[in-house]
Amino acid sequence: MADQRFFRLRGPFSLAELASLADARLEQGDASKQIRDVAALDAAAEGHVTFLDNPKYTDQAKHTKADACVIRQDMIECLPSGVAALITDEPYRGYARIAAAFYPDAAEPNPLQPALAGIAVGAVIDPDAEIGDDCQIASGAVIEVGARIGARCRVGANATIGRGVVLGSDCVIGPGVTLTHCLIGSRVVIHAGARIGQDGFGFALGPKGHVKVPQIGRVVIEDDVEIGANSTIDRGSGPDTLIGRGCKIDNLVMIAHNVRLGPGCIVVAQTGISGSTEIGQGSVLAAQVGIAGHLKIGAGTQFAARSGVMKDVAAGQTMGGAPAIPMKQWLRQVVALNRLIKRRGVEE
Repeated sequence: MADQRFFRLRGPFSLAELASLADARLEQGDASKQIRDVAALDAAAEGHVTFLDNPKYTDQAKHTKADACVIRQDMIECLPSGVAALITDEPYRGYARIAAAFYPDAAEPNPLQPALAGIAVGAVIDPDAEIGDDCQIASGAVIEVGARIGARCRVGANATIGRGVVLGSDCVIGPGVTLTHCLIGSRVVIHAGARIGQDGFGFALGPKGHVKVPQIGRVVIEDDVEIGANSTIDRGSGPDTLIGRGCKIDNLVMIAHNVRLGPGCIVVAQTGISGSTEIGQGSVLAAQVGIAGHLKIGAGTQFAARSGVMKDVAAGQTMGGAPAIPMKQWLRQVVALNRLIKRRGVEE
């Protein structure tokens, strides 16, 4: 169902192969049946596999025309007769693996076309830069003195890899990205327009004028991180800014100097994290969360969209509101406020 001008379709695959990919158990289906594509519940037709993970879409599932569906055991009754069920506790994850098999190029962000393999005409590479084997460097890219790029990396058009920057192997650097003062691990994906390693916002303020504090740290990005389009990560003022292994950062995120993200954090669009704040492993920051500086956020914390975080938070908390408070307390306040407004409306 994807536009073939942008994505190359692979397959077909048998239901048995798809079940293996999704780590699922096949029920009410012929294991040898061939599936030729993926599709959404309401758009699927014969030869398609779809998925159901959110109960909001059970009505669509009841009318789907797909040949197979990745689904949890407790939702299987939603499927029409004749639709094969690929049973797993994690349908969305299972679907992701299946879709990646049909569209492997889409599973690799910012793929460069095979015709651009090697160093394109128009790329500018300093003689003292090191380029690993099997890299793809697009036209207009600039790689400055002392930069080191690992094997099989891809650098998009007009990206800049600054002096001394280090990339591990198998990284993807999107078009227009700027990298300075940073050390980047392997299998890191940085989408178009991201800026990493620029000055942190550091000034000694005073009535005689604001004096700039030299930002002499770096940005250190560990393996398997993904950073969204037009996000910014400032280098440290002395200590490094650190993005832990496996973090996933959405578009338009701002991370200030000296911030430390533990492994596996999720940071969603338009979130801003002020300087020197530490965020523990596996934390989730929903859209437009704002976090003040010099805070310690424990591992596994979760913040609802538009939370304003102004003090330290212990591990494992779920928070909401501005200023952020425990989720249940915030929801009670919202309900109480609504009741008060309705009551005053009646009185008036």
